[in-house]
Amino acid sequence: MAAWLSRVEIAHRLPGRVRLRYRHPVGGVLDRAALERAVGDLPGVTQVRINPRAGGVGAGALIVIHDPFTDAEGLRRAVAELRAPLVREPGRPAEDDGKGAVLSSIAVLLGSRFLPPPLRLAVAVSGALPLLKHAMGDFRTKGVSSHVLEGAAVAISLARSDTTAANTTTFMLSLGEYLETSIARQSDAMLKHLLRPSSDHVWLLKDGQEVQVAITDVAVGDSVVVGAGSVVPVDGTVLAGEATVNEAAMTGESAPVVKGRGATVLSGTLIEEGRLTVYAERVGGGTAAARIADYVEQSLLAKSAAQLDAARLADRLVPSVLGLAGVSYVVSGDWRRAASVLQADYSCALKLATPVAFKSAMYAAGRGGILVKGATALERLAEADTVIFDKTGTLTTGRLDVTDAVTFDAQYTPEDLICLAASVEEHYFHPLALAVVAAAQSTHYRHFDHQEVQFIVAHGVVSTVDGQRIVVGSRHFIEEDEGIDISAHRASIDHLYRDGKTVLFIGFGGRLLGLIALKDSIRESSARTIGRLRRAGVKTLLLLTGDHYDRAAELAQELGLDGFHAELMPQDKARIIEQLAAKGAKIAFVGDGINDAPALAGAHVGIAMQQGADIARLTADVALLEDDVERVADAKDAANRVMARIDTNYRLTVGLNTAILGAAALGLLSPVATAVLHNGTTIGILLNALRRRGGG
Repeated sequence: MAAWLSRVEIAHRLPGRVRLRYRHPVGGVLDRAALERAVGDLPGVTQVRINPRAGGVGAGALIVIHDPFTDAEGLRRAVAELRAPLVREPGRPAEDDGKGAVLSSIAVLLGSRFLPPPLRLAVAVSGALPLLKHAMGDFRTKGVSSHVLEGAAVAISLARSDTTAANTTTFMLSLGEYLETSIARQSDAMLKHLLRPSSDHVWLLKDGQEVQVAITDVAVGDSVVVGAGSVVPVDGTVLAGEATVNEAAMTGESAPVVKGRGATVLSGTLIEEGRLTVYAERVGGGTAAARIADYVEQSLLAKSAAQLDAARLADRLVPSVLGLAGVSYVVSGDWRRAASVLQADYSCALKLATPVAFKSAMYAAGRGGILVKGATALERLAEADTVIFDKTGTLTTGRLDVTDAVTFDAQYTPEDLICLAASVEEHYFHPLALAVVAAAQSTHYRHFDHQEVQFIVAHGVVSTVDGQRIVVGSRHFIEEDEGIDISAHRASIDHLYRDGKTVLFIGFGGRLLGLIALKDSIRESSARTIGRLRRAGVKTLLLLTGDHYDRAAELAQELGLDGFHAELMPQDKARIIEQLAAKGAKIAFVGDGINDAPALAGAHVGIAMQQGADIARLTADVALLEDDVERVADAKDAANRVMARIDTNYRLTVGLNTAILGAAALGLLSPVATAVLHNGTTIGILLNALRRRGGG
């Protein structure tokens, strides 16, 4: 293949932006859209625009926006080395967009009328040849198909020397094929738009120095530095810095969000202003952006039951159309009736409208922060009549707040106790530590000087204050590992546990100094979500939790749930879901933790919250990218809408095409009128499937 452009030069450059002046071969026609796509696919390129009028005839300019790690000169060389695409053979609609066939068919249609009669038939046959070859190829490989019927209709008109009907039919079929392919490709392109570009290199903070490494070398636990204009390459927690982050690509939230120490950031989001150092928690294929890529690929390949049913019905109806054409000719002796009937098949609208509707809905959901793993997940969610929630991190925020500080030493006030714990907890990002630090900051925040802090996984933290050992952590850590006696305070401890609170134990100088109790709060959107789900057709709403019975009962009553099961183990949740499913319930389970994975896998459709554990997100059919349980109701509404739209399109396809077939068989429609009506209604149905808003 020859070079696409004969010369490429750098006209102007700025950080993250370069303008390239180019020339293309003399006499050649530049496909600007194809060139934009090719340059946009180069590594590091985030946006590209062509100015074809810059530089005179045969010249133009490329304005390229790229990430900070892409070298302008390297980008120039890559553009210069692009190869022009191959010119495809005529009559192969599966490999081109069909625009050439449309142009040639309209030229034949408009130009043949000025030719002498003996030449008109030859020109009409020449114009219809690609369509006839396609029909013959289909017949050899698939038998009687919709393309075979269309080819037969054109062949009948040609055999009768009705060139006007043959040329018009060829044009309408080419135009319909082009528009149908364009609409289907647009639905694919919308889904692929969810993929976010990422750089090949990132900056890490190591031993106080910033070093650049390949993105593939980043590991969990690294400190990643991200500056203004850069896309965040990992999922993680902010260690230092402050920045405004545009999360629209991942959550659908248009307003930039200010992120600081302790905040969560997602890969694929853009730093607009400021600078962050991020503790990498998910890297490579585990990041949100990588999961979007996986979901998109699955979405484009997977076929739903509705799509398969529509395709099977379309295939079954082809012989019926062929039989009706034969009957209409036998009864009337009119070949025009047979040609008309052969053009009005059900195939195109039935086969294309359903996948287009699903892909459009998945794109809209993705832009709204809901990632759907294929059309089947939407289909199952629409069928769900029972929604079961985990509690923590789902109906509740999952973010703990300090509710009580109980001190057993009169020298320390409750505020002193919180500040003492916060002084040693402030170096870590465990949810308990963040909650205690936040509580301390809301007081006078007296900071206690301490020596080096040791973090013991799943236990707590240890340090030294005023020469005495301080330990902050779990009951097991304090009582069994540290040997601190807590028996004298068992009544206070049990009271806090009965209230459904998480208890943090503070040991100081070998004795129990006090207790800090924490509790997560109900999300503001939880009650609203429950109401919306009921309006969306959900009959039963339940709560399954490992939490205490009293706390679960309180939550279920406050939100108006239909029931609850408390103090459950992970296998208990899966067992309850299995029992309900055996009774005929179509269950959507909403969870976020590792312990929810069995329930997510066993449900009719599983939905994982944004802060969910990796295994929960992998097991789920739907993953939320925004930490808001109301997105569950959004997903249910989207599923209901797309299934209603598919049902509407199905009825329209069958009804309209049956009416057209009947009119054609009765001789009420000419082949030209049938072609216009059939292709017009098919395109209208596909455009309805492509809609992303409104009802069914």
